[in-house]
Amino acid sequence: MIEAMGLTKYYGPRAAIQNVTFSVAPGQIAGFLGVNGAGKTTTMRILTCYLYPTEGTARVAGYDILSHPLEVRRATGYMPEHPLLYHEMTVRAFLRFVAGLRGVPRRQVADRIDTVIQQCGLKEVADRIIGRLSRGYRQRVGIAQALIHDPPVLILDEPTIGLDPKQILEIRELIRSLRGRHTVLLSSHILYEVTQICDSVVVIHEGRIVAQGSLEELQRGLMAEHRLRVRFLRSADGLLTRIREVPGVLGVEALDGPAQFVLRLEPREEVVAEAIRWLSNQPWGLVEARRETLTLEDIFIQLTTGRTPVPAEEPEVQEASV
Repeated sequence: MIEAMGLTKYYGPRAAIQNVTFSVAPGQIAGFLGVNGAGKTTTMRILTCYLYPTEGTARVAGYDILSHPLEVRRATGYMPEHPLLYHEMTVRAFLRFVAGLRGVPRRQVADRIDTVIQQCGLKEVADRIIGRLSRGYRQRVGIAQALIHDPPVLILDEPTIGLDPKQILEIRELIRSLRGRHTVLLSSHILYEVTQICDSVVVIHEGRIVAQGSLEELQRGLMAEHRLRVRFLRSADGLLTRIREVPGVLGVEALDGPAQFVLRLEPREEVVAEAIRWLSNQPWGLVEARRETLTLEDIFIQLTTGRTPVPAEEPEVQEASV
């Protein structure tokens, strides 16, 4: 539904983005991640035909941004980082105005306004002046104007920026409700938010795409080995040496807690289950075995700084009892 192909944009001699290539499948919500200045907003403006690329092209909802820009605009709902709202208008009047700009047939305008007001939780403020609304409600109006013509594609630039925790949860739930009916590309600085909303992730750094895929795919791609944290009921002489004999173990690290270790295992999925089975059959009393995994924050740090983070524990992957 969204396919960027070699997008490059120069501002004078400086390249804002270079050879940006990624895709978002129909009905998916994709998170677009990058530090400030990485090229997220430039890419989004190109996809919505607010800017033209210096090189490359993209297809949005089946239309090429260079040869069919009007069709792309009709098929896309765009919410910039700071939504352009007429603060002296009421919510309902503003949405009617945007519906006219978007070419919504006159006989459908009233129904579309009622639909997006309900969809975006604006019923209580539909007849209030936009300038008197809270930041959270203005963000909702920004999403509503992007939805007014029922586009197949939504591009949202930092939709929760500046909101309080309650407002973030509400906007997050609203965006989650769009899955399936719309294809959504959203940028965000809140990594936890992306893990809660998005089906896939695209990471851009210094104007170039450095990773894309589901969180699980990125984890598999960056972790060269499995890590297993284990805890035993009792310790014993030579326990560390014996653990090193576990099939598939590359190394063992003893932790501060009594009879606790981290095992580095070969990067084969079946190795984890085999190691747990072997340890369970030993006389030390295996109490707990937890896999460690990279969080999205770990992945982001590794991709944008080159530093290897310490993986976090993955909760309740597998536990063993005495």
